[in-house]
Amino acid sequence: MKYSNIKFYDISNGSGVRTSLFVSGCTHKCKGCFNKKTWNFNYGKEFTQQTIDEILESIAPKYISGLTLLGGEPMEPSNQRSLLPLLKQFREQFPKKNVWCYTGYTYEADLLDPDGRVRCEVTDELLSYIDILVDGEFKQELYDISLKFRGSRNQRILQIQKEECPELFPV
Repeated sequence: MKYSNIKFYDISNGSGVRTSLFVSGCTHKCKGCFNKKTWNFNYGKEFTQQTIDEILESIAPKYISGLTLLGGEPMEPSNQRSLLPLLKQFREQFPKKNVWCYTGYTYEADLLDPDGRVRCEVTDELLSYIDILVDGEFKQELYDISLKFRGSRNQRILQIQKEECPELFPV
C-alpha cells in the first residue's frame, strides 16, 4: 500500500487531537473530492513498518486522542490488508485511545454483508479495531459546511463498537 500524507496534531478528522493517515487508492472518484491525487493506488510513499512505528510514536502523548484513517479509501481490500497490522499494534499499545475511519462505502451493504463490494478476509477483524466509522460517498449536491466531521448530508458517523451501532450525528 501507498499513502499520500500523515497529519500529526490533526483536529479536523475526528474528535480531539489525532494522527491522521491518508492512504492512496480509491475507486469512488466522487465529484468534488478534496483529495483527488489519492485516487491513484500508486501515489505517494510506501507504507512500511517504519511508517507504522512513526505513527504509533506520534500517538503516544497523553493529549493525542487517537488515529484517523482516510484517503483515498481505507476500505479498499488491498488497503484493509495493509492497515490491519497498524490497527493491531495500535490497539495493543493504546487500548484506551480510539480509531476513526472515513470510507465512501456503507457499513451494512458494503462492509457487513457477506456479498459486500469490499468485504474480504480481514474486514471483520479490521472493523473490530475501529471505534467510529464515517460512511457513505461524498456527494457534492449534499455538501453542507455546517456538518460536523463529514462533508455531505448522506454521510453517517457510526459508533460501531456499540451493539446497536447508533449514529452520533444523525443526517
